[in-house]
Amino acid sequence: MLKTLNDFVLNPLSWWLLAASALCLEFSALFFQYGLGLEPCIMCIYQRVAILAIMAGGIIGAIGNNLLLFRLIGHSLWAVGAIWGLFIAIEHVDIQSNAGSLFYTCDLIPNFPTWMPLHEWFPAIFEATGDCGEISWSFLGYSMPQWMIVVYGIYTALFAIFFSARIITILKK
Repeated sequence: MLKTLNDFVLNPLSWWLLAASALCLEFSALFFQYGLGLEPCIMCIYQRVAILAIMAGGIIGAIGNNLLLFRLIGHSLWAVGAIWGLFIAIEHVDIQSNAGSLFYTCDLIPNFPTWMPLHEWFPAIFEATGDCGEISWSFLGYSMPQWMIVVYGIYTALFAIFFSARIITILKK
């Protein structure tokens, strides 16, 4: 099984599937925003960036999967996007759970680096107009950030499985 997992990491298809899944989530976010009229909050925007990191990792891994450096960059973006997104989603659920508290609030303007103000360059995608504490959508009794915990948990678990398989295979040689 370890060999199968390792071979899958070395196959560009696995990386394209990672990128495609993240792209579908980005399109879903835009559908929720523009199709259903749900306004994204700061935490939603940060989660979009985390998904973009996963997508970028998938694209880089697919294009350069034969080169160790590109695979490492792909794995790094995947890991950072998945783990950072998971923390952001958990924090978002905390904000929603404590919506009336003064200690659980979110910013009004995204805290992007000054050299990369995504909310100014691409306001249609990265401008936050919603309230972090508002639950405006749910499915099966779970809010959007709760579902994103599941999504990021899956991305994180898959990263751990595939990266570990690759490392173990390398160490066995």
